[in-house]
Amino acid sequence: MRADKEAVLRKLRTVQGQIAGLIKMVEEDRYCIDISNQILASIGILKNINKEVLDAHLKHCVMEAFASADQEAKEQKVAEIIKVIDKLA
Repeated sequence: MRADKEAVLRKLRTVQGQIAGLIKMVEEDRYCIDISNQILASIGILKNINKEVLDAHLKHCVMEAFASADQEAKEQKVAEIIKVIDKLA
């Protein structure tokens, strides 16, 4: 992985803590909107992490493939990005 590993791990640990808090909120039958807000906050952090990982992938892995003469590697990287875009759409 080419993204800032420590930053990604720090954010993932934050989400991990939020998920643990969400589990506790559900167990305690907390107010639905409060639970929903916490879910949305976790999703927001995960989206940010995904952006960082994809950004690093494009800037490093994809760029390296396109700088090489390996046409198959280039096509593979494009196919990977298309699959990710399909999942995001």
